[in-house]
Amino acid sequence: MLILSLSIRNLRTRGDGILKIIIGSDHAGFDLKEALKDSISGMTDIGTYSNEPVDYPDFASKVARAVSAGEFEKGILICGSGVGMSIVANRFPGVRAALCTDTETARLSRMHNDANVLVLAGRRTDTETALAIVTVWLNTEFEGGRHRKRLDKINTIEEEEL
Repeated sequence: MLILSLSIRNLRTRGDGILKIIIGSDHAGFDLKEALKDSISGMTDIGTYSNEPVDYPDFASKVARAVSAGEFEKGILICGSGVGMSIVANRFPGVRAALCTDTETARLSRMHNDANVLVLAGRRTDTETALAIVTVWLNTEFEGGRHRKRLDKINTIEEEEL
C-alpha cells in the first residue's frame, strides 16, 4: 500500500507543479473514495461526505465541469457500478471519462484515449484493486501518434453536436 501511495503522491505536471486531481462519489462510492483519499495526498474532495443516499449526477457534474473548464487536470468519480457517473461525465466538453475495473483498462484508457476522468465501481472494486488502478491510470501518459487522430475525430464530433 505504501508503494502505491508514494508513486501517486510524487506525480508532477509538465510545469513541475503538483497534479491537480478532483474526486467525487455518491453514497455507494463513499467508502472507496475515503480509502483512496487516505492513500493519495492533495486531492480535492467535492463529496459526498457520508453513506446517506444522494444523487450521483450532482457529484459527477461537479467533477466533470471542473475538468472540462481546466480547473483540474484529472478527475476521479466513484458510484456503485460506475456506469451512471460515466454517462454524466461524458456529457461535458473535453471530458473523456473511462470506467476502469482493472489496471489494463486503466493503462489503455490513458495511452489510447487520453482519459482525463477515471470512473470506479464502488460496489465491485476492492480498495487494493482501486489503488492499483488509480496508480496505473495516473502514471500512464497518452501515447499520441495514431491515437491523436482518433481523439481529433472525437473532438470534431463533439464540436458538431454542440
